[in-house]
Amino acid sequence: MSSDSQQSAESLHTSQNRVRWYQPLTQHNYRLYMGMTFAGSMGVWMQRLAQDWLVLQLTGSPAAVGVAVALQFLPMLVIGPLSGLLVDMFPKRSVMMVCQSVIALLALGLAAWDASGNITVWAVYGSCIALGVTSAVDGPARQVFINEVVGDAGLRPAIGVNNAIGQFGAMVGPALGGVVIAHAGSAAAFAANALLSVLVLGLIAAVRPALLHLTAPASRGRGQLLAGFRYVRERPSLLLIIVLAGLLGAFGMNGPVVLTAFAERVWHNGAAGFGVFNTVGAVGALAGALLAARLRSMGRTGIVAAAGLFGLSQLVAALMPNLVAFTVMLAVVGLMTLLFLTSAATAVQVEAGPEVRGRVMALYLPLLLGGHALGGLLAGWLTEEFGVRTGLVVTGTLAMLSAAVVGLLLWLNSRRVRNSQPL
Repeated sequence: MSSDSQQSAESLHTSQNRVRWYQPLTQHNYRLYMGMTFAGSMGVWMQRLAQDWLVLQLTGSPAAVGVAVALQFLPMLVIGPLSGLLVDMFPKRSVMMVCQSVIALLALGLAAWDASGNITVWAVYGSCIALGVTSAVDGPARQVFINEVVGDAGLRPAIGVNNAIGQFGAMVGPALGGVVIAHAGSAAAFAANALLSVLVLGLIAAVRPALLHLTAPASRGRGQLLAGFRYVRERPSLLLIIVLAGLLGAFGMNGPVVLTAFAERVWHNGAAGFGVFNTVGAVGALAGALLAARLRSMGRTGIVAAAGLFGLSQLVAALMPNLVAFTVMLAVVGLMTLLFLTSAATAVQVEAGPEVRGRVMALYLPLLLGGHALGGLLAGWLTEEFGVRTGLVVTGTLAMLSAAVVGLLLWLNSRRVRNSQPL
């Protein structure tokens, strides 16, 4: 790292430390951004639940539901780098407006088709793919837009509070969707998401452009698509944090598989227990996001430590002798999950230059979600072959081992950089 870039990084670190966790809340645009996050998260999760439920109703096949889930996340893995380039080349606010418009039209179309009684599973699958493609672009755009809303100095607390709001929306969305479906059907749930999408569009339109910290768009020359890959490859510390997020996604973020198995095979409390487990974990995650927002700086050591504690909390949860202790540990697991994710996302966004942030986040998010998808398969196999508790012990141990290996590599890279600097 050059002397100028070192001074710039130190200046940014100092300015971030001066920002209190609640200060972004005083900004008009950030309050609107929080509203977008909550309404958008609630609506999308409601839509996903309704799509999955409708597929089950149309086919009676859990495997068909699995296909629907995969179709929602596969596009992010396939078009991630391209979506990042689009985010860097075009105004983020405009990209979000287009994406939210598509989401609204998808929801409205599904609502009308479902209400007609003529909808087919292939139409739902098509909607899943379209939602996946849109989310692949909208996700990086939202992640980078927060930089323009608060600027680099307020980035850490802004991301922490925003993750807390997003987590709350992810809790409320499926719960509200379940109530709507039970009383009015899946078409009403799709219609509700269409209304929420219109609300998000209104909030985006209400953003005051004069208050934004705009970044220059990426040039349209050749090689821009690969620029994000090169940028990350040339910065080992950034690459290692991204890899660690992918590894923890694979070895730890497998809640639906693990919690279902514990509810059915260990504690024998069925759907009610599964709901309680998810709620407790979500409350812990909310606390973790708020804690990350309040912490002024964790640094790479803190990020690795949070990853290791995340794995340890899973291992301890697997060994809990009674239901109460297990449930309490789920809150700890949720807390450590969001503490790590928020800190890692902040580190990646701060270290990535404004000109390539969209492309870097378009690598970070697919690796995290791709690891999550693979982790579900791994957790399912371990659970079937070796039992529920053993499966969680193994994945928790692998998460701890990943943190230890990445921590060692980060230390070796830091030592190499120090030794290469002139005295």
